[in-house]
This record gives sequence, C-alpha cells and structure tokens, in this order.
Amino acid sequence: MSQTISETTSQLHVSGEVPALLERIEEITPLLMSQGAENEELGHLTEAAAQALHDAGVFRLGIPQDLGGYEAAPRQVIEVIEKLAYADASTGWAVMALQMITGTTAAYQGAEATAALFSDGGYHLMAGQGTRMGSATKVDGGYLLTGSWSFASGLPHASHIHTAAVVEETGEALIFTFPKEQARIVDNWDVMGLKATGSIDYSTENLFVPQAYTYNVATKDSVHGGALYRVGLANMSGINHAGWALGVGRRMLDEMKVLAQKKSGSPGASVDTDQFVAEYAKAEAVLRSARAFVMDVWAGNEATLNAGGLLSAEQETLTRLALNHATWSAHEVCMTVYKWAATAALREGDLQRFFRDMHAGTQHVTSGPVVLQACGRVLSGLATKAEWVFFSLVENEEQK
Repeated sequence: MSQTISETTSQLHVSGEVPALLERIEEITPLLMSQGAENEELGHLTEAAAQALHDAGVFRLGIPQDLGGYEAAPRQVIEVIEKLAYADASTGWAVMALQMITGTTAAYQGAEATAALFSDGGYHLMAGQGTRMGSATKVDGGYLLTGSWSFASGLPHASHIHTAAVVEETGEALIFTFPKEQARIVDNWDVMGLKATGSIDYSTENLFVPQAYTYNVATKDSVHGGALYRVGLANMSGINHAGWALGVGRRMLDEMKVLAQKKSGSPGASVDTDQFVAEYAKAEAVLRSARAFVMDVWAGNEATLNAGGLLSAEQETLTRLALNHATWSAHEVCMTVYKWAATAALREGDLQRFFRDMHAGTQHVTSGPVVLQACGRVLSGLATKAEWVFFSLVENEEQK
C-alpha cells in the first residue's frame, strides 16, 4: 500500500501545454541538430540553440503551474526530454538538468525566495550538483556554505546555483540556492562525451545563504505546485534521465537505419547479411522494451500520486530500476549501431558524437552498479526494512 499524506489532496496535473511544446520542439529540431558540432567546440550550447529553447518554452516544463510553468506530468516530461535528446544528446542533457533543477527549486524552497526568483511568471535558470555534499554552519538567518562540487550541467546558461551540503550542527542535508557569481567557477569540462553540457566545477567558502533559499534534500512536501513534487528530488532526476537515454537510443537506431539503406547493395556490404538484420531487430526490441518498462512504471506512479499518495518502497525501487535499465539498454543499442556502422562511426559527425555522449551518460550515479544492486536487494525480499532516501537505500530504524 502507498503511504497517504493529509497535507494535500491535489491531483496530478497533466499539462495541456505539452502537445504544443512538442510541436515547437519539432520545429526547432533542425536547428538543434545543426548546432551539435559547434556546441562541442564551445563546451556549452550555442546562443542560437539556447535562445530557441527559451523561445519554445522548454525550461517551463517542470516549474509549478501557479508560478507560470507547465508542471508537466512525469510521462510528459519523459516524452519532451526524449525528443530533445534525439535532436542532440548534449542539448537534451543540459535541458533536463536545467529545467528539473529550476522546477524543483521553485517547488521546494522557501516562499520568500521563490517569490523573488519566479516573479510575474518569469524564471531564473538553476544548475548545480546534489549528489556530493559540502558542509554548512548555521548562523543567524541562514547558513555559511563551504564546499567544492562537480558536474554542474548547464551552468553556463544558469544565473543561480543549486547545491547540497550537510549542516554540521544537525546532520541535516539541505539544498542551497545562490547567485552564480557568488561561487568560484572552474571551467574544466574536458571530457570524452557530453562535451557541450558545460558540466563544470564550482566551489564556495563560508558563503552566506539565507534560510529561505534552502530545503531538505529528501523532502516530498512542496511550497508550490501539486502532486508531481511528491516524488521527491531524486525521482524527479530519474524521470529526466530515463527520457534522455530513450531519446539517444532512438536517434542512434534511426541513424543506423539511414546508413544501412545507403550501404545496401554495395559490394560486400555487411548490412546485407542476415546477422545485421537480426541484430538490428533485437536492438529495436531492446529499446522498445525499455521504453515500455519506463512508461509502465510511471503510469503506476502517476496513479498513486493522483490518488493523493506517496510512492511505495517497491514503486521507488522499480522507478530506479527502470531508469538503470533504460540507460544500459540504450547503451546496448549504441554498441550494436557502432558495430555495424563500422568506419562511419569513427569519423567526426553525429554517430561519433552520440556514441561518446551515450558512454558519458552511463557514468551518472543513477545508472551505476550500486543502484542496481540495491534494487535487487529490495525486489528479492532481502531489504524489507529499507527505504530510499534521496539516492541511497538505507535501513529504516523505526521498522527494526
């Protein structure tokens, strides 16, 4: 049974804005595709790509409706990020991070801060990292924040930073929001894949952050917005990452389809073998199965949220498993395409870039072996007294 909460009975909001948003993304897809190589050279999205995304409204995707956002339902978010990642993997990654962090900040942080950052239907983009903790000391009116963090995807396009730290006096883990110029930014994003995401490092030392610009890292109680935000920050991240993996996998399969038709009929073409068509069919099945799993899990989750509940431990586990599975299924598709694309994947271009971006994407904490192992412990009945807290499976002391 899902745990119910009395504080709110609001139902899940299914945004009527998303169909039009998907049409607008379709219209700008040729532009997003054309910017891929230049994005990489810059280390972040081009001005043209970023402006097109703003104009299309994609950054409103996760902002609460009462603050001028779309507050899209989970499966709607998956579909939007999937479409963006299809156009360009790094673009999809940067957008998913920016829109998710912006939306959750608007939903969870103090009302005073949100009123300042999301006034008159506008918004400030937030970027940062919440999986590695800094330290904070409580002072009058707020906290002094110290730490260094990595992987702030989309930071070049953001005005504010969102980051996590543990309060020394209480042991509580909080998310802090502050203007980007107050941090020391280190432009060090020299990597194999996702080069255009601008996932650079930043640090602070005894930076004062007002109380209103913080919230508990594991909260499922929102100040703004409805049922969507009861999934919590970690699961909001999972929604976006699942959409990203599915979009990248689909783009690579479609690229292989075009390449196969181009190569077919030439002397010794490997795509004319029975082995190729069988492996292509298998890759198609793997990707479609992963997508069906993700959507099935989120259909159940949405039903629970719509009924006023919180996700059960099993639902939280399946949510993480579906994301992990989608990522590695997309990776399997990627390897199949790389194998049969042969030297076409070695040369500079879309295939090579998507191949590198997919491999970089598998390194996110949500797709690592520790998450898969934790899911297995729960589903096999070996962790009946454990619960998910943020990104970790922990023993529930109250149930012992």
